[in-house]
Amino acid sequence: MNKTIAIAGLGWLGKPFSIHLQNLGYRIKGSVTSIEKAGTLQRNGIETYPVEISEDGVSGEVEAFLKDIDCLVIMIPPGLRKNTGANHVAKMSHFLNEIEKSSVKNVILVSSTSVYSDAQGTVTEKDKPIAETNAAKQLIEVEKIFFSSEVFKTTIVRFGGLLGGKRQPVRYLAGRKNLNHGNAPVNLIHRDDCIAILSEIIKQDSFGHIFNAVTPFHPIKRHYYTQKATELNLEPPSYSKEKENTVYKKVTSINLPNILGYTFKQQA
Repeated sequence: MNKTIAIAGLGWLGKPFSIHLQNLGYRIKGSVTSIEKAGTLQRNGIETYPVEISEDGVSGEVEAFLKDIDCLVIMIPPGLRKNTGANHVAKMSHFLNEIEKSSVKNVILVSSTSVYSDAQGTVTEKDKPIAETNAAKQLIEVEKIFFSSEVFKTTIVRFGGLLGGKRQPVRYLAGRKNLNHGNAPVNLIHRDDCIAILSEIIKQDSFGHIFNAVTPFHPIKRHYYTQKATELNLEPPSYSKEKENTVYKKVTSINLPNILGYTFKQQA
């Protein structure tokens, strides 16, 4: 195999992804935000570098992290959900400059299906995202600056809601009352499929594309989360009534089957 893959962000997805790639024979380099975290992972056999990306710039061992790699996978949480006023575009622009100064030629940028709005209804990769929130606008801008780089080729992977391991969204909804959007379809993906899709992109050298990565299984939320709560012996959430013919986002992919030939492993 002999390829070296760098993973920016060894968290809930990045760490098991790194182990999966190691088992396939790749050499792996990872980054985390602190020297302490890097030391812990290094003791567990993962070549790890402390790299801190902020609105002021990039600090840490970024040159060593980006040196002599065949592909960089970026899975850095944007930190936009908590309305902290974070400038994700500024942070990623600094990182982009560092990447363009390195010898990196292929990048996978992990993004989100939140770039699409509910008003768009059913969407594929052919549909241009229409942002309704500041967070979505920032994600779209980051996608744009990476995809338009003339120094390296970028593939963008827009993951749906993530689940797997101990992460099951119904745990946060159990017992809650009068939730909105009960008739909206779920747009979820299991961690096993996230890892498999990213691996196939690397294996097939499939760069310069956009992939919507959502399990092709879209029951409405009120049915799906009631069933999941029952399976986990939790109190099901309840949903308020809503207007008929309300349009909701349903994310599908034409590029996963047509470009990667990918078949999903897990139902959400």
